[in-house]
Amino acid sequence: MTDAVPLRSLEARYYTDPEIFRQERAGLLSKTWQFAGHVSEVARTGDYFTFRIAGENLFCIRGRDGELRCFFNVCQHRAHQLVQGQGTTRMIVCPYHAWTYDLTGGLRGGNNVNKVAGFDKSAICLTEVRLEIFNGFIFVNLDPDAEPMDVWYPGVREELRDYVPQIDSLQPVNWVEIPENCNWKVSVENYSECYHCSLNHPTFSTGVVKPETYDIQRRPGYVLRHTTECSGLDSMSYPIDLAANEHAGEYRSWFLWPLFSFQVYPGNVLNTYHWRTDSHDQVTVWRGWFTEGGYDSEVIQRLAQQDRATTVEEDIRLVESVQQGLQSRGYRPGPLVITPEGGVNSEHSIGVLQEWMRQSVEVR
Repeated sequence: MTDAVPLRSLEARYYTDPEIFRQERAGLLSKTWQFAGHVSEVARTGDYFTFRIAGENLFCIRGRDGELRCFFNVCQHRAHQLVQGQGTTRMIVCPYHAWTYDLTGGLRGGNNVNKVAGFDKSAICLTEVRLEIFNGFIFVNLDPDAEPMDVWYPGVREELRDYVPQIDSLQPVNWVEIPENCNWKVSVENYSECYHCSLNHPTFSTGVVKPETYDIQRRPGYVLRHTTECSGLDSMSYPIDLAANEHAGEYRSWFLWPLFSFQVYPGNVLNTYHWRTDSHDQVTVWRGWFTEGGYDSEVIQRLAQQDRATTVEEDIRLVESVQQGLQSRGYRPGPLVITPEGGVNSEHSIGVLQEWMRQSVEVR
């Protein structure tokens, strides 16, 4: 006999209530490290790209001093958006009234401003955002007092280099955009367990990994690490060279709370997930694939296409069905399947995630 009470899943309102999403956007999503882009996208002076985080429009730009900076994409005059998309520029010029900023964000000048009594252009600068480069990947945090990424995700930087020794020479070769009609937490939870894999992902479970060896464990900080072995060489859906690296026959994934994951497929193939929160019931997932120098690898392109047509497509159906179910009056949160030995058929990783989710909002 035991008096233990199984841990139950989060109540539906965590995924369906627009007010909870508003609290997350103002709190969690504004105070955590979010993926922006890759350094290869801003390699030259004046290179920039725009992106959105927690409802804010931002841009990264490479300065003449070689430094990479991130700013809110808003003019300090009358709030017009400064740049769009990506490109290269010598100066940042607002298209509304031509106020001009240098690449460090300082105001250079504006039409007729010199005739304004007391106008001090040296006191005007674009609002900068905290930025870190993590093995070539650019992350930003809207909280200027946030602790560094190595405090949030200790050891990941070094572990990732062990599994991807060529990481400094990698560049994106393929981005896959995946709109999903569900709350971001539904998508992240689905990614963070493989209890459903054998039943729902036959290609991934037979041609990439060996599901019976799959496990997900919490690491120090806010990290979930996925580990498994690769399928047998005769059943792999793409060729790998086991002699290339001591970890070539392994799969590893490091999920960095709340919205990013590095994945290393067998053969030391780096790919990534990042989530962009659109609304309380919509999220966009981006899959990134990387090669040395960004060369167009037939193997990687074929693998990306296979992934999109199988695992990704299968997951869209799953998460959108869950979101619909969460809106049903008939749903009662059931107990999570958490077992002492862990492994592929245990949802201990979901228990960890949902603990973080509960902590991130003030439920009224």
